[in-house]
Order: sequence, then structure tokens, then C-alpha cells
Amino acid sequence: MAMNKNVALDELATEAYAHLFQAFADPARLAILQHLASGEHRVRDLVDHMGLAQSTVSKHLRFLVECGLITPRPEGRATWYALAEPALLKILIAAAEKMLEATGNAAQLCVHLRDADESVVRKWGRVWA
Repeated sequence: MAMNKNVALDELATEAYAHLFQAFADPARLAILQHLASGEHRVRDLVDHMGLAQSTVSKHLRFLVECGLITPRPEGRATWYALAEPALLKILIAAAEKMLEATGNAAQLCVHLRDADESVVRKWGRVWA
């Protein structure tokens, strides 16, 4: 049976979307994006702001670079990171806020959100507030 090209394209797009949304599924990555929304940062800056290990911050930065959400800019021995498309990220965040408004408390019914929500707020504050 021949595979429909549209189905194959949809599967590729779906995988790409899932990978992109994984970037937003981690509170630490959201906090990194929030910090970068105020301008370029070095790994050291983010480590100091977030209180995470350098290796952890670097791992998250690598993931965000692979997703195309941030761009690295080497300067001497340091690398500066910035949002790749700040305006598009703001649109995506606005869309997420609208979706949460539309679903009311439905998002809070997700076990992983309910359990993590308060610890995330205590650690990094409200992201995008």
C-alpha cells in the first residue's frame, strides 16, 4: 500500500512541532527564555540568575539552540545567547496564555502540572508574568 505524501508530511510536521513544544515543557528552559527576553546572556550569567549547575544550563541552552529558539554568539572565550526571534516568541507565549484562559482550570488537572506548579513558582517566580 502506497503512503500518501500528505500523511508523511503531516507526520514530519507533527514531530517537528512536538520537538519545539518540548522546549517549553521544562520550567528551567522557560526561565532561560524569560531571562533572554531581557537581552543577551552568557552561560555564567544564567547560572548565577538561576542557581543551576553550569552543565545543566548548558544542556538546556543546547536544546534551545537545536530548536532554533535561541542563537549563540561566540565572543572570545565566552558565548552569548539571545532569542532568535523575540517577536515570534512573544506571539507564542500570548497564544499559550489564551489557551490557558480558554481551558480554565483544565491545565491544573494534569498531574505533572499540579505537582510541579508551586515548586516552580517558588524557585523561579511566575514565568512571563
